[in-house]
Amino acid sequence: MDIKVGDTLVLKKNHPCGGNSFYVLRIGMDFKLKCLSCSREFMIPRSKAEKAVKQIIKAQDTINPG
Repeated sequence: MDIKVGDTLVLKKNHPCGGNSFYVLRIGMDFKLKCLSCSREFMIPRSKAEKAVKQIIKAQDTINPG
């Protein structure tokens, strides 16, 4: 999957607060996600996150490369 820092993920399962949209803060073996409804941050294993993704909303590139 082509997931990068700054993307927004819509997952199949809702967060306990009721939201299902998450902002990607960090990627690696684990993903660090931030819930867009309650602003809670949490870590989830990459394998579990990739299975749970319903939609990827790409971040707009706002930095010009020199």
